[in-house]
Amino acid sequence: MNPSASGWIPKFIHLFTSESDSMHFESSEVFYHTLKKSGFLYGIPVKSLSTIPISSLSLTKEEYGKTNLLHSLLYLYWVENNSTNYHEAVAAIISFYKQLEKQKKGWRKRFSFNSSETATLEKIMASRLQENTFLSKKEAASLLTYSLLFLDVLNFKTYLSQPAGIKEKAQLLEHHLIHCCYLALNSKKRKTKYDLLLIDLFAASSSPFKEKTDHMKEKNNDPLVFLSNQNLLTKKYAMDLCCLAVWDDREIDPSEIEFLQQLAQKLGLPDTDVEKSLDDLRDFSKEHAKKIKLFEYEHPVKHLYRQSSATVKLLILRNKKRLQKELEESGELVVLLGKSTTRDLSAEEKQKVKTQLLDICKTIPSLTVFLLPGGTILLPLLIKFIPKLLPSAFNDNKIDE
Repeated sequence: MNPSASGWIPKFIHLFTSESDSMHFESSEVFYHTLKKSGFLYGIPVKSLSTIPISSLSLTKEEYGKTNLLHSLLYLYWVENNSTNYHEAVAAIISFYKQLEKQKKGWRKRFSFNSSETATLEKIMASRLQENTFLSKKEAASLLTYSLLFLDVLNFKTYLSQPAGIKEKAQLLEHHLIHCCYLALNSKKRKTKYDLLLIDLFAASSSPFKEKTDHMKEKNNDPLVFLSNQNLLTKKYAMDLCCLAVWDDREIDPSEIEFLQQLAQKLGLPDTDVEKSLDDLRDFSKEHAKKIKLFEYEHPVKHLYRQSSATVKLLILRNKKRLQKELEESGELVVLLGKSTTRDLSAEEKQKVKTQLLDICKTIPSLTVFLLPGGTILLPLLIKFIPKLLPSAFNDNKIDE
C-alpha cells in the first residue's frame, strides 16, 4: 500500500477488515495511548497504529499521518455504531467533513460527485495533512498545529452521536484547547523572549485571552470549565497538549508542574495523569531523538517560532502576485493591515482582518494551510508580515495617524 498514490484507501480498508485483531483496540484508553506512542498526538507521526505492517514501503510522516487519521476515524465509527460496514463508515466520514468544510471556497471540488467515495476521501485526507507543506520539512512548526489534527478524531466522535452544529462545536473546542495551551505557557515564571512571542501568538490567534471580562465566567467562555465537561479522551488530550506547550529543554519547572496539577484537578483527572503525560513525552523524545530533529534543538519553543515565521514569510513571497491582486480588491483589509503597523486593532477590527484574510487564503491553494486545524495559530504571523513583505500594496493606502 502506498498512501501517496490513488487507491490506497480501499487497500487500507481491506487490511483493516481482514486483520481486525491487529487493527482494533481493547478500549478507548488503549486507542489513545497507541495514538500517542505513534507520535500522532505530538504532531509527528512516526509509525502506524497497527500491530502488523501496513505497507512494504518505508512510509513518511505525512503518510503515517494520513493512515493514522483514517484508522482512527474508522475505528471510532465501528465502535460507536457496532458495525463493520466500511461503505457506511466512509460515507459517514465524508458527511462529517462536508459539514466542517461547507461554505469554504473550493469545497465542492473536494467533494466531487464524479469521484468514488474512497477517491473523495483520499482527497480529504490529503487536504487535512497538506502534503508537501509543513510536516515533512518543518517538524518544529508542526509541534502544535499538527498535533491539533487529533481534533478531527474528537469532533468525529461527537458528530456520530450529536451531528447538529458540528462545525460550531469544532471551532469552540479548538478555541478552548488553544486557550488552554496559552494558559500553560503563561504559567512559566521565567519566560524567554521566545516564550513571550509564542504567548502573544496564541493570544492573537483566537478571542482575546488577556481581557478579563464577566463573559469569561460563562461556561462556554472559560476553557477549563468547558473542557471539564468533555469526554475522557478530550480531557487527556488537553493535558498532553499543555505538557507539549511547556516542553522546554526537557525540563518542567515548579510553576509549570503546579499549573498541570491544577489542570488535572479541574478536569477531574487523577494526579498520576500529570506525571504519566510528562513521562510519555520524555519517552517519545528519547526514543525518536535521532529521527526527529525537533528534539535535537536546545529550545524547541524558540525553534517553533523561528520556523513558523520563516514558513509564513516563504508562503507570502511565493504567492506575492496572487496576494497583491487579492489585496487590491480588498480596500478595507489593506487599510486595517496598514493600521495594524501603527496601533493595536480593536476586537472588531481584528475579527474583520481575520475573516477577510481567511477568505483570501481559501482562493490560494498553498495558503489553505491556515484553514487546517490549528492553522489560526499562524494567522497573526501572516497579518504581521504582509505589510512588511508586500509594501507596494500599501503605498496608495498609507495611514496618516
